[in-house]
Amino acid sequence: MSKEKTVMKKMTTRDANFVRLLIVFAAVFVICSLLQGGKFLNLDNFGSMFKQFPEYGLLAIGIGMALLIGGIDLSAVYLANLSSIIAGLFVLKFMNDSGDPQTGLILVSFLIAILVGAVGGAVNGLLISGVGIPAMLATLGTQSLFWGIGVVLTKGSTLSKFPKGLTMMLNAKIGILPVTVVIFAIVAAVCIVIVAKTKLGYEMKMYGTNNKATIYAGLNNLKIVVLTHMISGILAALCGIIMWGRYSSAKADNGATYTMQAILIAVMGGISPNGGKGNVQGIVLAVLIIQMVSSTLNMFTWIPTPCRQIVWGVLLIVVMILNYYSDQKAKKAK
Repeated sequence: MSKEKTVMKKMTTRDANFVRLLIVFAAVFVICSLLQGGKFLNLDNFGSMFKQFPEYGLLAIGIGMALLIGGIDLSAVYLANLSSIIAGLFVLKFMNDSGDPQTGLILVSFLIAILVGAVGGAVNGLLISGVGIPAMLATLGTQSLFWGIGVVLTKGSTLSKFPKGLTMMLNAKIGILPVTVVIFAIVAAVCIVIVAKTKLGYEMKMYGTNNKATIYAGLNNLKIVVLTHMISGILAALCGIIMWGRYSSAKADNGATYTMQAILIAVMGGISPNGGKGNVQGIVLAVLIIQMVSSTLNMFTWIPTPCRQIVWGVLLIVVMILNYYSDQKAKKAK
């Protein structure tokens, strides 16, 4: 076999999931176009999709990071809401009634939200690796904790009446792209580099493959898990900031349905639920696929919202079954 063919074979094998996702993307685009025609192939629809996917796209990348180390993060949505609530309370405390955008105050509140996300992620990491609680139970517990704190801080109501600078910044455009899409693209690019090119990314995959072997290799398991969940927490906070700007309000149960979608996207994107395998670029493509499906479902107004949750559940099961058989086939090929 020639050198060129060998290189091509390695690239095809390595990127097999990404190639499959490209095929699925094209197929879904064609199917959605056929089902809804002009409604789907419409600038307003594409504009709406661009506004929606950065939220759960950021969550999916964060949850994908947790899956990569063989865990999960079920608290991400509620940490996103708690981050925006604390930032929102800060703004309401110090804003004035001048009617000015108060951009400086809003920017400081964004930093506070990101700090809250990082601290919440660190708590998850310490519970999992420091205390030894399984990731599912630890993040299920903090899910209730973050939600409860959010409800107490807001007294069960919705925070609103924020300065106009909030919506001005987060609904602005850079060229033809919404600023939230640009934020998503930058964050996704950074996470692609972290997972594929950095020492931390290598350690995350090693830990996800065998967290006992990493100890014998001299790696600090606590550091790996805490840093991974801090990244997930920061991405959750960014999601919370975007939801805060889109709704111009903050409450404890925004985006309550996003957890299932984010897990589906991460798994569809090629992150193994068993850990140690996957990349962020697959998640990015899966985000676009799920957004097309979601937008098309929204056009069928006769489909109740609970039935859409059934669709996400069925899709997740199907994707996991397909991934299982794909992995088995790859093992036999070796």
